[in-house]
Amino acid sequence: MRETTSPQRRAPGARDGAPNSGGVRRLVAAAALAALLCACAGPRGTGVEAPEAFDSGGTYSRTYAALEGQTCEAARRTLLSQGYVISLATAEQVRGRKNFQPAPEAHVEVEFNVVCARDGDAARRTIAFVNAVQERYALKKSNSSASVGVGAFGSLSLPFTGSDESLVKVASSTITSAPFYDRFFQLVERYLAGDPGQRIEPTGQALDPAS
Repeated sequence: MRETTSPQRRAPGARDGAPNSGGVRRLVAAAALAALLCACAGPRGTGVEAPEAFDSGGTYSRTYAALEGQTCEAARRTLLSQGYVISLATAEQVRGRKNFQPAPEAHVEVEFNVVCARDGDAARRTIAFVNAVQERYALKKSNSSASVGVGAFGSLSLPFTGSDESLVKVASSTITSAPFYDRFFQLVERYLAGDPGQRIEPTGQALDPAS
């Protein structure tokens, strides 16, 4: 007897050895749509350019009816009166630092910078540009154990432990509080006005930071 085999059935529209072109096109279109949706729904950039408006506000500057040397000397006295340690003082620039400890294991340093520049061609008008940078430090502890050599037995670890402590910088940013700078500018103005016994004279020489 002869064995008869029934022919295999093919799916409608299928070709021998050829992929289904309609299905491939649908897969490509779905992948492109998914990529587009992911790009639109992804997180937006968190750069610092957005808050930088570069407007004409006077948060970081103030104009005084005084010479550069007078203005910077008043700024130096202002910082000294608030406990800042002066690291640079000239007729055009002043820099000072102050330490804070808001928490037992936290340390903050503020560096205050002042630049005094003549306002155009005016003889007695100066713009004081200021900025304060706040640096935060945290106390980090690392434990260590002591070990002692015991001849042929090698080293023996003792149950005595110690801890090394160090300050590590965790953040640094410019202070942007307008009231903070307003208080500084107001005190500079008071020192510029002064009284007959404390009037600030113009000088072109470098200021002595130790005085």
